[in-house]
Amino acid sequence: MLHLGFVSHAIFPSTAPKSYVFARRTSSGRGVRTCERARLRPWRAMAVLGVEKTVGRGEERAPVEKEQYDAIVIGSGIGGLVAATQLAVKGARVLVLEKYVIPGGSSGFFERDGFTFDVGSSVMFGFSDKGNLNLITQALAAVGHKMQVIPDPTTVHFHLPSNLSVRVHREYDDFITELINNFPHEKDGILGFYNECWKIFNALNSLELKSLEEPIYLFGQFFKKPSECLTLAYYLPQNAGEIARKHIKDPQLLSFIDAECFIVSTVNALQTPMINASMVLCDRHFGGINYPVGGVGGIAKALANGLVEKGGKILYKANVTNIILENGKAIGVRLPDGREFFSRSVISNATRWDTFGKLLKVDNLPEEEKNFQRIYVKAPSFLSIHMGVKASVLPPDTDCHHFILEDDWNRLEKPYGSIFLSIPTVLDSTLAPKGHHILHIFTTSGIEDWEGLSRKDYEEKKEIVANQIISRLENKLFPGLRNSIILKEVGTPKTHRRYLARYDGH
Repeated sequence: MLHLGFVSHAIFPSTAPKSYVFARRTSSGRGVRTCERARLRPWRAMAVLGVEKTVGRGEERAPVEKEQYDAIVIGSGIGGLVAATQLAVKGARVLVLEKYVIPGGSSGFFERDGFTFDVGSSVMFGFSDKGNLNLITQALAAVGHKMQVIPDPTTVHFHLPSNLSVRVHREYDDFITELINNFPHEKDGILGFYNECWKIFNALNSLELKSLEEPIYLFGQFFKKPSECLTLAYYLPQNAGEIARKHIKDPQLLSFIDAECFIVSTVNALQTPMINASMVLCDRHFGGINYPVGGVGGIAKALANGLVEKGGKILYKANVTNIILENGKAIGVRLPDGREFFSRSVISNATRWDTFGKLLKVDNLPEEEKNFQRIYVKAPSFLSIHMGVKASVLPPDTDCHHFILEDDWNRLEKPYGSIFLSIPTVLDSTLAPKGHHILHIFTTSGIEDWEGLSRKDYEEKKEIVANQIISRLENKLFPGLRNSIILKEVGTPKTHRRYLARYDGH
């Protein structure tokens, strides 16, 4: 899945499986702001909403005279790191608190027996050197860093019902030609839909993109680019499914558009905002998908190093358990060992549900948070399988990314229905021992499937479900896959909740 998080001045893939996420620019004053990935209901653009202040009784306390920071950031996911670095380069005194031992969260990494695995997505947007949407490049440049990347010639190879096979080539004309060859009777509809995507993308790419929901910022942009802002305002309440149906009639092609959107937002086209879909469906051709040499985890490491170089601080094994309030405003945080840190602003890179349900216990939610909870629903979690395999099991022309839905379009959004597969060693062979590849497999799963099990039953179920997924890949793509496995790590929603501190592993 494609996960991207916009924070302050930048956008970044989180992992997350995956969607563009907007966040408000950090402003001065006290308060709690959140930055995380959200699954959307129809009509609403994916937006991380800033909360200027908390309301109600939280962890109230009397002021304490201690060293203060300008901002404390809870969590060193990409959203948190970009917020922190953008503040640090402007001279703010910033402290990042991370519960784990390395930065990155869903965009982190782990190592096993010579393999370097990406925790989350290997599909990286924002690494190009042109336009205004190369926001990983911009975020790294802000702290004086740049990463070497490898262009991916194919964003994703779809393997779909009725043996429909579509490669999304880096070159737009190649992709459109292949799609039209599969649906020659829908040539005009295909061109019409994707041309609308480009209209939106070009409007976005012309702006210094910071927020689509900050009124003062948008007001200023309107006078600079009135036509582009009006274009975005027109499409803001519309979803990709409605636009597709204006141009396309073939049910299978509409289902393909659903699959295109599903890997962006984990929902179908009718539930994916048109602006979000357009950003991804066009940027993969404009800026392209580029994989960082050494793995996705290098991005977070570079940002964390840049933060320190710019005078910021980051503490690991620092699990925030409470946000401290004074007169209804956030003034600091508390750790399990009793340590307290204080700041003018607190920025939470935890999920909305973790922020307002665990870190901050309030009797009356802020009105903005009530609106959020009414409009948004949580994305599903995932079963993830990280494997090291013998290279001989992969055909020589294997693409890096695959999306598999074998026989029934109705299973697209069902738990374990579709499979997303990344093979980053196709692009960077240094991630695995010589003669081997990495397979990283995702499929949607809910935490309710994994609760209430004994340890023995839990481990047995992990093995059963993982083997079913592996068998499907073996039958569809890689005969002999099971016998080629030399290393396998299976993660469930409970794993993601534990290590990534995400509510129900979402």
